[in-house]
Amino acid sequence: MKKNGVFLSFRPRNGNDNMDLDERILNFSIQNQWDVPVLRFYGWTPACVSLGRNQDDCCINKTYCEQQGIDIVRRITGGRALFHDDELTYSFVCPVSFLKNGETVISSYKEISGAIAEGFKMLGIDAEFPDEKRASTHYEYCMSLATGADLSVGGKKLVGSAQFRKKGYILQHGSILYSYDKEKIEKIFSEEPRETKIAVLKDIAPDLTGAGLCNALKSGFEQFFDITFEPVRLQDQSEEFLLRQDICV
Repeated sequence: MKKNGVFLSFRPRNGNDNMDLDERILNFSIQNQWDVPVLRFYGWTPACVSLGRNQDDCCINKTYCEQQGIDIVRRITGGRALFHDDELTYSFVCPVSFLKNGETVISSYKEISGAIAEGFKMLGIDAEFPDEKRASTHYEYCMSLATGADLSVGGKKLVGSAQFRKKGYILQHGSILYSYDKEKIEKIFSEEPRETKIAVLKDIAPDLTGAGLCNALKSGFEQFFDITFEPVRLQDQSEEFLLRQDICV
């Protein structure tokens, strides 16, 4: 019998609301000792820079962001800064025990990323872990950095993810770029993005729609983890609604 999970369908929010909801879902799962995984897809409006948990904000041009109406938030997860604009962001919350290899950060990171790779496979996109083991620390922009745990296509980083672990639970979220604005990234980070290291969907699959991507990734998670997601309506995306659900493994 397949296990169940909860799926929160795509919805754009501002940076603070997005980060707050990810953290609230994590805390909700911990407080209620939920053994049900939660997958959420979202976008960002307005565009936003998210800083890693311990990253110094001196790496970004805050004046330029304010002038351009770009939000700035801090993630609960680590890693380098990301500029969120034309992208799909995912978040996945689950107990460590839900995963086959959940005990270490790297193994759990790659296992969850494997579900994303499964979704891309359904779209005819071969996303894999590159041979590169270490990333240069010179760059502040996350997508310019690649490690052996980041999903890549043709040697270019496709998914930029980060993870946070708390009381036996995992929150992993990450960005998949449709495209990126080179000029804005240069102005925000005072550095050129490494175009030879960054993969974008407009180049890989120019006819792919947002709905098509969401459907494939959701199916990828279901197939990879052998689960069935129960959808949560947009108006019901709250801890109170989740608590009312009779969903168990």
